[in-house]
Amino acid sequence: MRTEPIILGTAFGYLALLFVVAAWGDRRAEQGRSLIGSPTVYALSIAVYCTAWTFYGSVGRAAAHGPSFLLIYLGPTLAMLLAPSVIRKMVRIAARQRITSIADFISARYGKSASLGALVALMALISITPYIALQLKAITVSHAVLINYPYTPDTTLIDERFWMDKSLWVALVLAVFIILFGTRHLDASERHEGMVAAIALESLVKLVAFMAVGIFVVFVMFEGPSALFSQVAATPELIGSMRLDRVPGGVTGWVGMLVLAFLAFLTLPRQFQVLVVENVDEQHLTRASWLFPLYMLLINLFVIPIALAGMLLGASAGDPDSFVLTLPLSAGVDGLPLLVFIGGLSAATGMVIVETIALSTMVSNQLVMPLLLRSRRLHLSTKGELASWLLGIRRVAIVLILLLGYLYHALIGDSYSLVTIGLVSFAGAAQFAPALLIGLYWRGATRQGATCGLIAGFLVWCYTLLLPGFAQSGWLNAALLTEGPWGISWLTPYALFGLENWDIYSHSLLWSMLVNVGLLVGVSLFTRPTPLEQTQAALFTEAMHPNLTTAPLWRGQTTQGALNELLVRYLGLHTTRRIFSYSNNKNKFEADQPATTELITRAEQALAGSLGSASARVLINSVVRGEALDIESILSILDTTSQALEYNRRLEQKSQELVQIGEELRSANERLRELDRLKDEFVAMVSHELRTPLTSIRAFAEILRDSDQLPSEKRQHFLGVIVHESQRLSRLIEEILDLARLESGRLTLNPVPLNLTKLARHSINAIAHLHEEHGVALDISLKVDPAMIVGDQDRLEQVIINLLDNAGKFSDRLQPKVRLSLYRHRDHYRLSVEDNGAGISMDERERVFEKFHQLQQDGDIPRGRPRGSGLGLPISRGIIVHLGGRLWVEDAKHLGGACFTLELPAATNS
Repeated sequence: MRTEPIILGTAFGYLALLFVVAAWGDRRAEQGRSLIGSPTVYALSIAVYCTAWTFYGSVGRAAAHGPSFLLIYLGPTLAMLLAPSVIRKMVRIAARQRITSIADFISARYGKSASLGALVALMALISITPYIALQLKAITVSHAVLINYPYTPDTTLIDERFWMDKSLWVALVLAVFIILFGTRHLDASERHEGMVAAIALESLVKLVAFMAVGIFVVFVMFEGPSALFSQVAATPELIGSMRLDRVPGGVTGWVGMLVLAFLAFLTLPRQFQVLVVENVDEQHLTRASWLFPLYMLLINLFVIPIALAGMLLGASAGDPDSFVLTLPLSAGVDGLPLLVFIGGLSAATGMVIVETIALSTMVSNQLVMPLLLRSRRLHLSTKGELASWLLGIRRVAIVLILLLGYLYHALIGDSYSLVTIGLVSFAGAAQFAPALLIGLYWRGATRQGATCGLIAGFLVWCYTLLLPGFAQSGWLNAALLTEGPWGISWLTPYALFGLENWDIYSHSLLWSMLVNVGLLVGVSLFTRPTPLEQTQAALFTEAMHPNLTTAPLWRGQTTQGALNELLVRYLGLHTTRRIFSYSNNKNKFEADQPATTELITRAEQALAGSLGSASARVLINSVVRGEALDIESILSILDTTSQALEYNRRLEQKSQELVQIGEELRSANERLRELDRLKDEFVAMVSHELRTPLTSIRAFAEILRDSDQLPSEKRQHFLGVIVHESQRLSRLIEEILDLARLESGRLTLNPVPLNLTKLARHSINAIAHLHEEHGVALDISLKVDPAMIVGDQDRLEQVIINLLDNAGKFSDRLQPKVRLSLYRHRDHYRLSVEDNGAGISMDERERVFEKFHQLQQDGDIPRGRPRGSGLGLPISRGIIVHLGGRLWVEDAKHLGGACFTLELPAATNS
């Protein structure tokens, strides 16, 4: 399976599949069934960040510098965590202003400056060309490894004709793909749906391929991670290979690389393209903010095991950048290496496609168009042919960019590893970060400040990273790297001003950011922005303002005819009709009638989407008499809206307060009704309980009064009943008074230190006679003595006697048993009273503590004795709570019935 025809057939077959997927995506978009409307597809397209550098170079960097490769992916993860505040703002600005690229974004922020846009485009072209070369180099190297293994791959271009290099033909095929699916429309701000669908597919392919080789290496070649790490532990030279101190530059290397990756993720042209320009719904950022970091985790999961496995195999594994290919090849399998090659091809081509689209848009809109607008011949054309001209310019730019990347790969690419080339481009793209991020939040940043900062930072980057690459390739004197220019050692590119022992990328980032940010802020403080700059600054910094979208930005005047002529000349008749029909709604086109501010704004946005914001501004100014709103007008709109929003917010707050007050009144009214109902029930229950003994007393008293001939025995019996009922009435009145005192908080307790064990014995003696009369067997288990607590002796004795009395009443009819236990539980003492009766169901266990509630289950009536008033348990719980304890009921552990347990804190000195 490693023959030339099979490999090339598979590779170009895969590229043909990309054509099919892209065409299918575009066709679905035309049918109104967009593929990129899915947040998952959006998140997968962001994974274009994982290039051939990730696929091959991460393993190489892990082998050379341990876990330092992780920083390249922690930076983007950190950026996605900030997506709701930073990236969402960029997406909203780009959608409103029809931004087409990062150069267009920065140009629009600083007054739609054509010169600043051209500067950013030129910098991007220079800094990203090595990155495109990296992808082509990865294709060349991986193909050579696949063909030549186990022999050393011959990847230089010196001994073969350039047309024999496979990466050249891949570049040309990609050029055709990008031209077909990246430049179908002149409006560069429109979504490239087919391209995004293909990129999402490539993200899945490279993830599957890398996971497949990782699983094969760990679980097939080494029979699991434990076996792999055991062999590493047994190899002395590999024991410390993945230590944190292997990161170049130490702590500064960690911080520098993390910051570099964070900035590059936001500023690389391809990342800006997929994050911002291709975003169809800013809500997609919510899922992408966790799905993209998850993708990063999965694709890097096996980097360290593969690197360790390659180092264990030694020379047979070849160059570390090729471990993902050479490891399965060394195991004698053929199918998996071909899958890995396709995965690497996916990683490389995905980056090249998106990067080339972004760069070609910048070249045509920021470099070529400003020059063409100065041509009188271009302005005189009125046949609508300029749209095809501009598309042709963009397509030529695509071919030239890819050839430029191939040329860099052919002449210089062999001097650097994959990761080195990628980091050089990262540092170059990071120079856009100050102008981009500071401009998003600081209204005072000016065009002069941004320009000076960009130029200075870019020159420092060239001197500290780009020129050393030429020196290593032999194009410049190698002494530049060791002695500095003209022998000035403190100007050495890798140790500028004597700053040594830093890794070269953190070193370059420090100096370039220092001059970039310093000049941007310093020059901005001493320069005055133009009115248009001030307007754009307000629109960018206040982008999240809720009313900004409704503010018309023009107050100039022109006719519909003049605007129509301009749009037809540059965008074509079909696009012009769509703009006028959208803006005029039911009004007919009349050439002599003035154009509305909405139509002027929409015309500029359409031109900006096709030509860039700077060129659109020039063209609109050529037909409109007047200017866009100045900063005062913009701020006035925002302030007025803010006042209205604040007024609405206060009204809403007052409304919520009134609703809350109404709910509180309703709740209080319901509580009063409940209290009134409880009062009625309480009065009824008290009346009933008092009436029962009074009725008995009255009945027996009347018998005694009216019956003089009663026998002496009956007279004594009736008098005994009267005495008993009188005592019952007295107890009831006392219990009602106790309950009233408890609920009002007026119950007087006299807490003193006392021995709960002694008190329990005293209570048992007090009720023993009653239990003996009714045949109740009492079991006692006092496990602690003394059990010192703080409590009211009389009240506690009342509680214990009440519990023992209740247990005797509700125990078994035939063989009544009661058990009292006292034991320590942590910092408390617990006294429990069990019976062997029917027990208490779960739904009754809280109700038994309600006033006048009397338990009756399954027709079980206590043995002929009064059930009681139903106040004993509520009073008992109230007393225990006032003493800082608890009283509850549960299933009896020993006797099987109910178990009432009281818990009181132990005295502090016990």
